[in-house]
Amino acid sequence: MNNEKDIFLIERLKNGEEEAFIYLVDHYNRRLYGYALTLTNNHALAEDILQNVFLRTWEQRKKISITASLQNYLFKSVHNEFINQYKKKRSTMVLEQKYFNALEKATAAHDDISLEGVISKIKREIENLPPKCKEVFLLSRNEGLTNLEIAHHLNVSIKTVEAQITKAFSTLRKELATEYKSMFFVLYPVTRPN
Repeated sequence: MNNEKDIFLIERLKNGEEEAFIYLVDHYNRRLYGYALTLTNNHALAEDILQNVFLRTWEQRKKISITASLQNYLFKSVHNEFINQYKKKRSTMVLEQKYFNALEKATAAHDDISLEGVISKIKREIENLPPKCKEVFLLSRNEGLTNLEIAHHLNVSIKTVEAQITKAFSTLRKELATEYKSMFFVLYPVTRPN
């Protein structure tokens, strides 16, 4: 990488200087957003991609290794994030279909009285989760917050949020008997439809 400005900026980023990060966002935001928009043709998705790219750049700043230019690195990051989002969307469509099929089967299998009992049991088991685990799970499933939003809200890393959600599902899967599991996964799918 030849550009001395890029080298200086990356060194400042690696040192954790927030001013360098703010400069990076201000300097590249418009161009990267335009590029993300051409890929997605969707303003909200383009903003999500950009937010994820900038967040990941900050979180992984110490490991940044750039061989061409900082701009090329960021454009490539936007492209990679777009591909990731596209794959998630495609798998979500398949999951949504499975979700609706499971919903049909689960509701057909339970009459109204037993359905109420099943939902009560599921809620009790959620209440028994460890406090932080329960908080993250409910913010995700009941409030509809994304992992990134939960991380910001609780001032923790995305990895922590993912770990807590995984722990919640694992615990609930163990605690709920077979007849409750199908309804649990209907009410709280592992991957939420966007």
